[in-house]
Amino acid sequence: MEWVCPHIKAKGMPEETTLHEHLLLVSSVAEKIAIYAKIDSEIAKIGAILHDIGKTSTVFQERLKSKKKNDTPFRHEIASCFFISLFDEKIHSFLIEMIIAHHKSILYDKGEKGILDLENKRDDSFKLHSKDWELWKNSAFAILNAFGIDVCDISITEAERNYNKVLEYCELVVRQRGYSEWRGLLMAADHFASALAGKTDIYLERLFKKPKLDFYNRKDELYPLSLKNAISEKKHTVVVASTGAGKTDFLFKRCKGRVFYTLPFQASINAMYKRVKNDLASDNPEIDIRLLHAASKIVLDGKSKEEKIIQGHVGAAIKVLTPHQIAAIAFGTNGYEAMIMDIKGCDVILDEIHTYTDVTRAIVLKIVQVLKYLGCNIHIGTATMPTLLYNKIIELFGKENVLEVRLNKNELEQFNRHIIHKIESWDNAVQVIKQSVNQQKKVLVVCNRVKAAQEQYSNLKEMFPETPILLIHSRFTKGDRDEKERLLMGLDEGGKETGDFNTSTEACIVVSTQVVEVSLDISFDVMVTEAAPLDALIQRFGRVNRKRTKETIGKYKPIYVLSPSDNAKEARPYNFDNIKKSYELLPNGEVLEEKGLQGIIDSVFTKIDFLKIEEHSVFKETEKWSIDKLTHNSKALLLELLDIDSVSCILESDKEAYLQARYEERYKMEISTQYYMVKNLQQLKELYGSAPFIIPDKAYSNELGIVTEFLKFENYNVEYSFL
Repeated sequence: MEWVCPHIKAKGMPEETTLHEHLLLVSSVAEKIAIYAKIDSEIAKIGAILHDIGKTSTVFQERLKSKKKNDTPFRHEIASCFFISLFDEKIHSFLIEMIIAHHKSILYDKGEKGILDLENKRDDSFKLHSKDWELWKNSAFAILNAFGIDVCDISITEAERNYNKVLEYCELVVRQRGYSEWRGLLMAADHFASALAGKTDIYLERLFKKPKLDFYNRKDELYPLSLKNAISEKKHTVVVASTGAGKTDFLFKRCKGRVFYTLPFQASINAMYKRVKNDLASDNPEIDIRLLHAASKIVLDGKSKEEKIIQGHVGAAIKVLTPHQIAAIAFGTNGYEAMIMDIKGCDVILDEIHTYTDVTRAIVLKIVQVLKYLGCNIHIGTATMPTLLYNKIIELFGKENVLEVRLNKNELEQFNRHIIHKIESWDNAVQVIKQSVNQQKKVLVVCNRVKAAQEQYSNLKEMFPETPILLIHSRFTKGDRDEKERLLMGLDEGGKETGDFNTSTEACIVVSTQVVEVSLDISFDVMVTEAAPLDALIQRFGRVNRKRTKETIGKYKPIYVLSPSDNAKEARPYNFDNIKKSYELLPNGEVLEEKGLQGIIDSVFTKIDFLKIEEHSVFKETEKWSIDKLTHNSKALLLELLDIDSVSCILESDKEAYLQARYEERYKMEISTQYYMVKNLQQLKELYGSAPFIIPDKAYSNELGIVTEFLKFENYNVEYSFL
């Protein structure tokens, strides 16, 4: 296709997409989203065409080419609004909401670049944004005309009237509470088209397709949930069953539309993504199954920070993600309206997402509240939910609207798999590991924190030089993490056993953090683990003696739990008292009885503080919104409330390659970590919409991952500063 005004670019290097092409792609996506959402597709299309038309400005084009930083903010969204008088006044409010806020809050923007932030310099702002108006407006008219839009001349006076009208609308709407579906639609469409660029048309055909889930109708007497009836007119589902009882299949059987599958905050979602993709491949050859990783991009401005939830791509048939993305809706962080447009009315599977901390248990209830408000069908699977939280969820749904499923006592007894042993120290643990290696057992060692896992890995590697040993945690590059998970699973891309670790028939050792607790379908012979809250421990235990056959039922394998430290700091990310209480209630030298687990869990988790989450959430229990319309929260509340790896980093040696790479390649270079670890390091400022931190090469190895003590400014390689 021949582009109109090909010299007018929407993006700089390396994409250099023409503005005409970008607007065509965004408008195609916006139209499709609008049809799916049952809102006016013609208005959506017009808003998408207009949203970036201000980029025809000579000021914008000059700044796109220049590498100089300008102190005076130029917002192409403001310049785009000069053209609204070309359209019927009845649709101006919709167009304004799509255009003016598709990047920034209109007020309280972290960089003070929202239209109302600039209002105190109203005359100067208009003067800058309308500079050379007579030179560039005709380029805008030519591009609009190419879309079949009838244009007529707009004088500088009329452009200023349009600008003032937009200001007045924003001053009015910011006093309202709630979200704008038009803003969400445009953000979702813009992100999709920007990320996929030339592939947009191909993926557009796949948007909003319902998956065929017949695969999950399989039955097996070893998995009792597969034999239970999943057909019910009830909207929601809560399944309580042991790990390995078939919860995933049952929850998928309950889904009727597009599916969002969520796993705990710290879980490995890669393995579940691959599992679902393989399960559904034959019945869904062209289906769009997507993975949203938990790391967010955080852009810094002095000491402030803003969390931007990665929305991924709108309209996938199935998305595998963590609750971090969904929680963005409740906290009103950047992009939350786009997430609403994507998830509204869908089936959402929440798999064990309440585990790990008191805060996450409270966030689960908030997530359930907002999903219910959005008309989602919510399907919850758990082996470890405290009754207090369970009852609150049932009350929220209304008992008459929930299909409740549990294993009976006889079925639970089939899942007694472990004998628990309490041990005092790592010296005791080493003796257990030596004995297990001599007996050709597969040993899984689980630590609560990355640094502890690195230390134990280094110690064990030195002690057992002839035994295959693997370290896996969250702070590797995604490429290295994928390779480590492949080795851990012991399967090739086609699902064939490779004889590595999980499928090994000889002794091996895996040292890990919580990333193995959920979603990794592995079955080891022996576990040594640090003490943790009971719900987290039960998830860990599920990685030992997991493989079920008729012969393995009634056979037990050993779990060794280390005595908790008296240092509360070493308990992080867990509650110190919960760890101590959990350890005390565990049996010692006896079988862990599945039928007694609920009672133990309820003895540990006797209260949940919901008030803290309610205070910070923008979606209230009353189903009212407390956020100003067309704004979002710039303060990263999720980072303060959750101790999770939620910022992205890249290695200093990967910087140039990252800038040139596409989405999938960038993903493999990224490392997830915590904000406080890297807040004083450099950030990659050159790439629009993405600001990973840059860590020194000295602070990373593909064997250990990030090495915290080397995360210092002085460890940067001076050679790279000259590139």
